Amino acid sequence: MELTRFEKARVIGARALQLASGAPPMVELVEKTVNPVKIAYMEFEKEVIPFVVVKEK
Repeated sequence: MELTRFEKARVIGARALQLASGAPPMVELVEKTVNPVKIAYMEFEKEVIPFVVVKEK
């Protein structure tokens, strides 16, 4: 199931907030990336973000 752009933004934003609060990244950082939004986007692309989106009918 494909996420809408709004759902994608919400998931990445929520994960970026967790990362900014000190949560460990779930991807290996090759560069010295410190931007939580970029890290969250990398996690989203690799499908390792621990969130589940439930859509109601």
